[in-house]
Amino acid sequence: MVRVLLADDEAMIRAGVRAILESDPRIEVVAEAADGHQAVESVLAHRPDVALLDIRMPRLDGLAAAAELGRVAPGTRVVMLTTFGEDEYIARALTGGASGFLLKSGDPHELLAGVHAVAGGAAYLSPQVAHQVIRRLDGG
Repeated sequence: MVRVLLADDEAMIRAGVRAILESDPRIEVVAEAADGHQAVESVLAHRPDVALLDIRMPRLDGLAAAAELGRVAPGTRVVMLTTFGEDEYIARALTGGASGFLLKSGDPHELLAGVHAVAGGAAYLSPQVAHQVIRRLDGG
């Protein structure tokens, strides 16, 4: 069973993502948070395998929350789930300790695959993000 914390400041987005995650009997959403500060507190309280974080959240954004989780809860792997796929966000997330980067516009199966991959110790980028990273590394 993969235990997941879900953090997004929009309640409707959290509800939709929760429904997708809970469609997989091997995933359990153990907590939700509406900002990055709550996400860090919830990870410390619930010790999930994966923290699924939005980038733009109040009080403490997802990038700062990911960095903090790397310090205080290194056993919890981080996946960024966001609308914002700009190169700067991708680079900051990955160099800041995130093991995955998914776009909210992606297929729900990508979300499930990403959570399982990261929980299993691998990295996971949505195909659109992977293409951007490859293009950037190739100088394009």
